[in-house]
Amino acid sequence: MQLSHLIKGLDILEISGDNSGDVSSICYDSGRCEKGSLFVAVSGHKSDGHDYISEAVNGGARYIVHEKDINTKPEITYIKVADSRRALGVLGKNFFQNPSSKLCLIGITGTNGKTTVSYILESILASAGLQVGVIGTVNYRFKGKAFPAPITTPESLDLQKILREMVDSGITHVILEVSSHSLDLQRVNSCEFNLGIFTNLSRDHLDYHHTMERYFLAKKIFFEEILNVGKKMIINSDDIWGQKLLEEINKKAKTFGIKSESDVSAENFTISPDGIKGEIKTPHGKFTIHSSMIGKFNLYNILAATTAALSLRIPEEHIQAGIENLKNIPGRLEKVSEPGQPAVFVDYAHTEDALRRVLKNLSELNKGKIITVFGCGGDRDRGKRPLMGNAATTLSDITIVTSDNPRTEDPLTIIKEIEKGIIGLTGTTVKKYSPEELNKNFNNRGYTIVPDRKAAIELAIAIANVFDTVLIAGKGHENYQITGNRRTPFDDRIVSAEALKKVSKF
Repeated sequence: MQLSHLIKGLDILEISGDNSGDVSSICYDSGRCEKGSLFVAVSGHKSDGHDYISEAVNGGARYIVHEKDINTKPEITYIKVADSRRALGVLGKNFFQNPSSKLCLIGITGTNGKTTVSYILESILASAGLQVGVIGTVNYRFKGKAFPAPITTPESLDLQKILREMVDSGITHVILEVSSHSLDLQRVNSCEFNLGIFTNLSRDHLDYHHTMERYFLAKKIFFEEILNVGKKMIINSDDIWGQKLLEEINKKAKTFGIKSESDVSAENFTISPDGIKGEIKTPHGKFTIHSSMIGKFNLYNILAATTAALSLRIPEEHIQAGIENLKNIPGRLEKVSEPGQPAVFVDYAHTEDALRRVLKNLSELNKGKIITVFGCGGDRDRGKRPLMGNAATTLSDITIVTSDNPRTEDPLTIIKEIEKGIIGLTGTTVKKYSPEELNKNFNNRGYTIVPDRKAAIELAIAIANVFDTVLIAGKGHENYQITGNRRTPFDDRIVSAEALKKVSKF
């Protein structure tokens, strides 16, 4: 592509060198540059692309986009911009010919529920005969193909490339999970969205955002700045942050909820081990739904997807079919046990709020004891660790504290910080068991520590009776564990299934 066409829309401060050449590719990783590439030097949290400009040039890059003052070479074209990160999105949009303008692009943001809403909405749109692509936490998928998702929302250049591939494959509707990091790092700024959904907001990612207010402001960017005037907005009006968003954005929005007077709400619903049944009330009337998913939080997810579908003028019969056709979602309260075994669920809950929601819903359905296995990720928000310890121990009969993805932190240090929330419980008696004691017998509510996650899961299943419920929380669909800088295969679902086979009483 001609450089002059590629740089349209950039906030250019200065150009030095020839600006009439052809650009073969765009890269922000110097190791991926080739002859004729344009390299964008982006300042990151761990490294700075400006430090790799020489490597990019040695790899064949002929054009350099930068925001800092740098040393130049006469044979290279340098383009200085106000913001390299923003420039990366604009360049990607131009290079891949603005693919989002040819799609109905739906963005979902919020702390919990993004993945579940994306699966429900995907099923609804597919039931209506539409060609759907999804970019999210579990994977990126379209036309029967699925690709691993290294991060929830891809970097802006990668996102534009994926959207172009989807357009070229005949996809008409794309559902994109929009993380707070991606909003803060301007990954979706060059996308043209048709609709945005806000699920909820609770404590998470404060290692990055530092305060809930700043976390909220990152989400607010999506509705205030990226969704243009006239685009559709769907907001959870039962959520306090959703209410705050409605008050502050000064734009029309459709609302969903159970408690409040929302545009779309649920009535006469029942939640049982067999799923969710009830009526959805809309401005145009009511219709019934039956979902195999369980839990009140999933009712909210159904309402979010339904409100979005109605805003896209999807007929009610396709909404009903889409909800009913979706049987399970990877790592989202995914049942891995069989009849005659304890109910064993694997869930992605990795925040205090998500853990409380899952456990409260399981307690309403449970006939026996609740046994929870969980840990907290390393190099992430340390403040939520004691809160999650408190939530798990308050709402479970037995809690087994273990490792999640410790990354570069000492797993035992993480566990000690979780334990502070357990020890800090007031007005309750929480006994600390040894794993050996639990294996023999336990009568009082309590917890134990098993740093090895496989051993923790095996212990939970070994001590469970047929009427008990086991929740393995935190990693969900993930099929790996990160220790140090090493990623090794590990899937809670596989480990649980193998543990169930080993227990002779089942």
